Amino acid sequence: MSFSLGMIVEGSVAVLLAVTIGYCAILNARLKRLHSDRETLGKMVGDLVQATSLANSAVMELKTAALEADTKLNERLEQAEKFELELSAQVANGSQLIEKIARITAAAKAHPVADMATPTQPAKPVVEIEPQSRLHSALQQLAMRPGIGGKAA
Repeated sequence: MSFSLGMIVEGSVAVLLAVTIGYCAILNARLKRLHSDRETLGKMVGDLVQATSLANSAVMELKTAALEADTKLNERLEQAEKFELELSAQVANGSQLIEKIARITAAAKAHPVADMATPTQPAKPVVEIEPQSRLHSALQQLAMRPGIGGKAA
């Protein structure tokens, strides 16, 4: 029985050794897959880092462009405000001038001046001009006044 017991032990050791070798082969295949996946994963991580750096540079360029646009917009707004102030001042001055001319013409209509033409000076013929606005009417009134002759005061 010693022969059969030795054979059983030797057989079981051989079976265990075969199972161990098979398991090692399976583990080796898994390690190879893991190693190839690791290379792929490393490549993916590298690509991700590159994409992140490109995105960061694009964001920085966008920030720079936004700051430049903001600066230009602020400059244009300041210019527009200055132009608006100048324009409103000029409109106010124009309105005051029109009102003065209107008052002058109203006063001239209210107090007609006697004809001051002398025998040596013939009276100026009255030229009828169709008034297109209050300004044209005022200028016509001033042109007909003796002594002024349509010249600016």
